[in-house]
Amino acid sequence: MTQLRKRVLEELERRNYSQATARSYVGAIRRFAAYFHRPPERMGIEHVRQYQVHLFQERKLKPHTVMVVMCALRFLYVKVLRRTFHRDDLPLPKTPRTLPTVLSPEETAHLIEHAANLHHRTILMTLYATGMRRSEVCKLQTQDIDSARMLIHIRQGKGGKDRDVPLSVTLLAQLRTYWRARPQRHSTWLFPSLQRRLAGQPITAKTIWHACRTAALRAGLTKHIHPHTLRHSFATHLVEAGTDLFTVMRLLGHADLRDTELYVHLSRRHLQAPVNPLDALPTISGTAKELPTK
Repeated sequence: MTQLRKRVLEELERRNYSQATARSYVGAIRRFAAYFHRPPERMGIEHVRQYQVHLFQERKLKPHTVMVVMCALRFLYVKVLRRTFHRDDLPLPKTPRTLPTVLSPEETAHLIEHAANLHHRTILMTLYATGMRRSEVCKLQTQDIDSARMLIHIRQGKGGKDRDVPLSVTLLAQLRTYWRARPQRHSTWLFPSLQRRLAGQPITAKTIWHACRTAALRAGLTKHIHPHTLRHSFATHLVEAGTDLFTVMRLLGHADLRDTELYVHLSRRHLQAPVNPLDALPTISGTAKELPTK
């Protein structure tokens, strides 16, 4: 491990960044150094700007991906190397706000039904029934399932915050079936890794992604589906069922209600509720058959 890498990791840990963020930042800094074939300490603003253009024009990366890289380089130069850069010296690209993919209840059921095995089925049901992020599902422990109070305790979610979410009766039954069949009952993890080289550790986020993509392919669903799709679907279906936004915000672990308001735009109940102004007009004279076609 280089001295700089050690300093970056120490600073990330000191600020309580997640392991996923740490991996992302270290990887971005490593690729930046490899592109110029020199250590980051010997580079500056012009190199960062040149690299940003490279990511857009040659790598054809999306703005969100480039933004993550720029956040990593900002962290390196400002927080670790203590360079006196201004925010405008290392600009973040403007990222378009797009609506995420959401499954209908029927598509969600179809996805779960086509899980490759009991392990995958239980993972997908947990994602949808709780709205958890896949990193949160990875870290679930058996003691986090409180069947007496019908709650699931989520430890150190995004932002280092704990929260509780309701335990679905259907999910509890599925978890009991899964528990009776799983080979590693002694593990503290609810979903322990099945790989021998990772014995004693929880499943990885990649395993959850694979479970989701495999089920989508088996179900013949053409939408771009990933684990976070089930989180979006969970929240949207709650809003469609009439759940207030503040409750949805607490269940998702959002810090800002504005992040949760996105699901109002995805809700069919809200989209279909207003009367279309065309339908409200007085009867329009002339039928389609009477109008010229050209």
